[in-house]
Amino acid sequence: QVQLVESGGGLVQAGGSLRLSCAASGRTLSSYALGWFRQAPGTEREFVAGISRSGSTTDYADSVKGRFTISRDKSKNTVDLRMNSLTPEDTAVYYCAAVLFDIAPMTQEAYHYWGQGTQVTVSS
Repeated sequence: QVQLVESGGGLVQAGGSLRLSCAASGRTLSSYALGWFRQAPGTEREFVAGISRSGSTTDYADSVKGRFTISRDKSKNTVDLRMNSLTPEDTAVYYCAAVLFDIAPMTQEAYHYWGQGTQVTVSS
């Protein structure tokens, strides 16, 4: 079992930045590809960013490309999401997820483990 816990969410003004972090316990994340998803009220949970098991490949939703950066630290067993130039449309609960696979899929159904989520609110 892998337990994932997100942190770093909060309230930020439009144009600001936040860094989300997801810490794992139970097992090392080195065997897992990792993803960040988000869910705004009344919407489906959507893929935001993913990073491969090796860390060499990253993918982003078009809506966050150039603004968000996903990274992983195998020594700390964490995955981070750096978010810049935030807009109110980025307001959502952000979840990290892990999948026992090489590449991070964009479909949430593929993931084996999920965190509880952290709220990000961007004010205009």
